Amino acid sequence: MAKCKLSCSDCAALACRAKSEEKYPNFCLTAVADPARVKEVLEIYQNDEECGEISRVSACIEGEFYGRLTRVEETIEFIKRMHYKKIGIASCVGLMGETRIFSKILKANKIDYYVVGCKIGAIDKSEIGVPDEKKLNKGCGHESMCNPILQAKTLQAEGTDFNIVIGLCVGHDTLFLKHTAAPTTVMIVKDRVLGHNPVAALYTATSIYSRFKKELKL
Repeated sequence: MAKCKLSCSDCAALACRAKSEEKYPNFCLTAVADPARVKEVLEIYQNDEECGEISRVSACIEGEFYGRLTRVEETIEFIKRMHYKKIGIASCVGLMGETRIFSKILKANKIDYYVVGCKIGAIDKSEIGVPDEKKLNKGCGHESMCNPILQAKTLQAEGTDFNIVIGLCVGHDTLFLKHTAAPTTVMIVKDRVLGHNPVAALYTATSIYSRFKKELKL
């Protein structure tokens, strides 16, 4: 097993939530944080208009609606309070049905949006070096690659000022987030096995049917 440096997941106190300094473990990242770095980051929140506003609006929504609004409702509230004018949606084509429903909700709230599916460009996976045996169709005809970079570039060209990821694959979402020009949130993460609810794998990690018994030494 790889030896990992102690960090926040090794802390049982989580005393940073209320700055209970007497409860900080000796490896506490708050206690050992570089004061200059903390000051630098605080100044970003205080002086960068966009970062400051996003932080304040997020905190206010959390305080007002914690445990009361769904993720969809929180997203709508965030868009309205941030006064975003055009919303970009980078969607997996396999979740376009869910995206259509969300689009209708945006429209009902008089929020402009633009959707780009992941197969935009219809470039065959062979063009980026994916062998036939690794394709879903095993090479029996054209199979379009997911194209998150073109999704990001297309939304930038459309002038979206806030983007939402719906169901992009692991790695494809990474590329979208790396190349997006606008602030972005993730609404749905893909997990076909668990009905797009990946945290269920963690909730059941210690159960009799867990696939993680070896890793957790159960």
